[in-house]
Amino acid sequence: MMVIRILIVEDEQPISDLIRMNLCEAGYFCNCAFDGITAISMLDEHPYDLILLDILLPKIDGYEVMAYVKPLDIPVIFITAKTQVDDRVKGLKLGADDYLVKPFEIVELLARVEAVLRRYHLHQAIVQIEDLTVDTHARIVKKNHIEIPLTKKEYELLLLFIQNKNIALFREKIYEKIWGGDDMGDSRTVDLHVQRLRKKLSWEHRLTAVYKVGYRLELES
Repeated sequence: MMVIRILIVEDEQPISDLIRMNLCEAGYFCNCAFDGITAISMLDEHPYDLILLDILLPKIDGYEVMAYVKPLDIPVIFITAKTQVDDRVKGLKLGADDYLVKPFEIVELLARVEAVLRRYHLHQAIVQIEDLTVDTHARIVKKNHIEIPLTKKEYELLLLFIQNKNIALFREKIYEKIWGGDDMGDSRTVDLHVQRLRKKLSWEHRLTAVYKVGYRLELES
């Protein structure tokens, strides 16, 4: 199975970052949107297995995003500071699968995420690419049944390439996704990590350089 992709729609960046960090540590692949319009745009561009959706969002609120999501049959967990029963009922009537009120414990969020994914038969996350196996829950990578030790950044880099197989990724985009922030920092950071990942996985001909762009993971469809 492919890595499970989660879209976090939360306008408070510290909360969004905390959720993303913990879900990534648990083996999920996450993208973040900070307003309703951006969330809808991202849903048009990429497939997602679960959406964590705040209600009080800029531009359009979570209820309007939920109306757009409903026909897509993607499970949704509302995350909001609203505590009124009417708000919870409205969210559930619109089709949300669960409802979590801020502030919440991360362990509770992870449990609810797993429960909803299990309901949709998405709780297993094993990626198989020829002789390479990635267990995204245990964060274990094996090649020919032998475990390959990867650093945290190398592992995140591998997941990024897997999620974007056969797509040329700009160095700047890779840096932003793995190291965070808009500043590229040392331009060789991405190159050095890709080189190490190539060597460890024997993927010299899989992770190819794209002239004036960055890198691409080449796999048969």
